[in-house]
Amino acid sequence: MGLNVDPPDPPALPEVDTGEYEDVEVQGEEYRREELESLLAEGAWAEAFEKWAAETDIDETEFAIAEELGLFEEFDFFWDDFADRVGYHAPGLPEDWRERNLHPELDSWEKVSGINAALASFGDTVSRTLKEEYIDWEAEYEAPDDLPDF
Repeated sequence: MGLNVDPPDPPALPEVDTGEYEDVEVQGEEYRREELESLLAEGAWAEAFEKWAAETDIDETEFAIAEELGLFEEFDFFWDDFADRVGYHAPGLPEDWRERNLHPELDSWEKVSGINAALASFGDTVSRTLKEEYIDWEAEYEAPDDLPDF
């Protein structure tokens, strides 16, 4: 299907404990959010958005709803050293969306589910793009040439 819209701005990554998320399990305490935030701003976010937009099933109206509700700003990305991956928390519309009257164009569970699934898919795309094309943490450490042989 595809989506022909400009990408929203990348999120400012919050300093939150990932233990607060029901959908994320992380071991370790070094989340490297500052580095990830820089990588997102340097192009990873826009590159991932382009990949995702070419494949997503949501339309411009559903994208506009997510954007107007600030959902793209609520993404969180963090380094999970134990799993050697970029973890993420994708925002979503709450189950009580109808009672809260969040947006006049939200009118069906199908639309809400589609937006939530699309946001999760986008988070996965950003995570994979960061890991595969932007992150080289190993390059940060170079062993000295004069290490003794054991």
